[in-house]
Amino acid sequence: MTSADADERGGTGTIGGESDTRSADRGLRKDLGFWSLLAAGLGSVIGSGWLFSSLYAAQDAGPAAMLAWVIGGALMLCVALVFAELGMTKPESGGLVRYPMYSHGGLAAGIVGWANWISYVGNPPTEAAGVVQYASAYLPGVYDGDQLTGLGVLLAVVLMAGFVALNWFGVRLFARANTTATAIKIVIPVATVALLIASGFDTTNLTDHGGLAPYGWGAALGSIATAGMVFAYTGFRNVVELSGEARDPRRTVPRALIATIVITIVLYLGLQLAFLGAVPDGALAGGWHGVNLDSPFADLAMVLGLTWLSWTLIADSMISPSGSGIVFTAANARNVFGLAKNGFFPRWLVGLNARGVPARALAVNFVVGLAYLLPLPSWHAIISVTGSIAAFTFQIGAVSLVAFRNAGLTAPDTRLRGMRVVAPFAFVVSSLIIFWVSWSKLWIAMIIVALGVVVYAVTWARGGRGTAELVGGAWLVVYLVGITGLSAIGSFDGAGWIPAPWDSVVVAAFSLAIYAWGASAGTTYMRARPEMVARLRAEADADRAA
Repeated sequence: MTSADADERGGTGTIGGESDTRSADRGLRKDLGFWSLLAAGLGSVIGSGWLFSSLYAAQDAGPAAMLAWVIGGALMLCVALVFAELGMTKPESGGLVRYPMYSHGGLAAGIVGWANWISYVGNPPTEAAGVVQYASAYLPGVYDGDQLTGLGVLLAVVLMAGFVALNWFGVRLFARANTTATAIKIVIPVATVALLIASGFDTTNLTDHGGLAPYGWGAALGSIATAGMVFAYTGFRNVVELSGEARDPRRTVPRALIATIVITIVLYLGLQLAFLGAVPDGALAGGWHGVNLDSPFADLAMVLGLTWLSWTLIADSMISPSGSGIVFTAANARNVFGLAKNGFFPRWLVGLNARGVPARALAVNFVVGLAYLLPLPSWHAIISVTGSIAAFTFQIGAVSLVAFRNAGLTAPDTRLRGMRVVAPFAFVVSSLIIFWVSWSKLWIAMIIVALGVVVYAVTWARGGRGTAELVGGAWLVVYLVGITGLSAIGSFDGAGWIPAPWDSVVVAAFSLAIYAWGASAGTTYMRARPEMVARLRAEADADRAA
């Protein structure tokens, strides 16, 4: 067998038998239509993020947080378009980690899959922590100072178990529960925006207390990843994760993705504006850094005399984060399902229960998620770590898309216009968002991501894989090292050897060069495997005809 043949087996995730992988996919139920997918997207995005992100963004950046939401939303729309085309071309559960496996092989897929898993598995404990933090308004003893108490952690664990239970009994039950929760979750934040602006909006908050950017525009850029904005928007990718269980995915997946992002950009801008204008003057005596509210919107509603809205928000604090936690629990099980098909995780995690649910993956994620609550017992503590890791996972879609196109996998009816410009733009801006995270936080995230390289090295040594997938993923390793090094010498809490804004210009140029390398590497990898491309095209055509 040639090395290319060996890589063909590894490169399509067939360790343990290609037929086993495809039969596992066939066990998934295609029960999700457009409205269920849209509810999954919105249900992920409108979680605890809307309850807390406006507060932490204001603390970090003041009124300049509005700019951060616009930049973050524009990026997410571009990234969503990239994944929309990938989902149209090859709908597959766990697609976020399967696409790089097809386009670049195990090294790239392993690194991105690891980062994706680490960021996703932290979501259910984050949402559970958000529920308990808001519940402290009527449940004393669950939140003290800036973290959950022992009782609070226990309640969060019970909530996480509930997320698993709703997913365990099938995708249809999950879809029904989430669609109902999402309908409620949209109405309440929209009403909150309208009522806060109508009842207590103070325009001087936007100009006094340090002006539009009291801590500099750099602080606003850094808040995109660390204040919960990336976390808030990231849920749109769950539409892709569930695409293997969608009806007519070439129509429903892109529509659900784009609708999710557009709706949430408008919603989050409204929430941030309402929050900035509603904070009472007394709370701003110490500047925006000094604003500290345990239940941000509920506390503001109470100050403005909207007691009924305050209690409604506290009630919704159980629905919104719980709905998001349910969706992420489902999506990350499919993520692990995909990593197991790739051979990165043990093959037994591919197993489905009688209802077509990756139950073993659900159980593993639950156990790992518990580890987040002990060292990081608060919403903001978890977000500060996982936000920048999540941002790192956006880039791979852009280079996979170009490789898919150049290798002839995509068809004319699965190509979206303008992607030759959108894909590199998404790659470069994603890199800048990572770079804008302060060095003191970024180096921790990069160490966690680098552990994925170590796990892959063990998998590669044991699996007898060829060297072609090392070549296919080398660009991503160089990218990791480069971004980390540039952050260390840049102006965002780094050594400052390259002053702003030139450090961002250097990062953009570096990222564009890496994008070209990654796209070329993926094209070469796929063109060397015409049988794989032909099989993927046949599978996609079969899904379309089904």
